[in-house]
Amino acid sequence: MENEKNQINLDLKPEVARGSYSNLAIISHSHSEFIIDFATVLPGLPKPEITNRILMTPEHCKRLLNALADNIAKYENQFGPISLGEAPKGTFNLADFNQNGAKS
Repeated sequence: MENEKNQINLDLKPEVARGSYSNLAIISHSHSEFIIDFATVLPGLPKPEITNRILMTPEHCKRLLNALADNIAKYENQFGPISLGEAPKGTFNLADFNQNGAKS
């Protein structure tokens, strides 16, 4: 009975169910929220286009971090370690860049 109270009934619209690909995440934050912009960098395109923006409270962002860590551990237990290869190029702190886009 208690398990039923914790369940959430979600509606997944077809246009959202298709998802979107991202190989670039730009994360910034203020005192009250985290902003995660998702974009795709592809050869031949002049610049990445942000396709999704997610705003979260710090508490929910930390819950997301913990859920991702848990799911990555489960994935690696099933399929083996995820190799990162070289240093990540797709995630950086927006605060490290000035208004012209140059690294401060």
